[in-house]
Amino acid sequence: MQLDHALPPDGANGRQKDLVVHDDELGALGNMAYTLHSKLSTTGDQARQNTFDAAVQLFNDGLESGSALTTLHDAWNTKLGTIKEACAHISNHLDYSKAKHAKDEQDIETTMQNAAGKPMTVSRIYDYIK
Repeated sequence: MQLDHALPPDGANGRQKDLVVHDDELGALGNMAYTLHSKLSTTGDQARQNTFDAAVQLFNDGLESGSALTTLHDAWNTKLGTIKEACAHISNHLDYSKAKHAKDEQDIETTMQNAAGKPMTVSRIYDYIK
């Protein structure tokens, strides 16, 4: 990759920004994923024990539906676990991305220096690309 210029902050020169995400949006999405994970952890598991108990009872009574209910129980638990993992992954990734982006921005702002070793401001950087 070669970076030979940067667009002004307003996206001038007829080019539109490809992707813009604000920190507050990342935080809100991460929070929604966390909330969904929490709700699934409690409400998604409410009927698990009763379903399993019913499956065992039906099976012990010699009914084929007991085996089918056990299969349904196991499939539900697998799918619930997968959805919870996805929610946790999304939440953690967005939290990490937000923190990493903030750190990267701070590093860029504090480490860019001119030839004399003095910190460069954003306005000074734009003087070089005009």
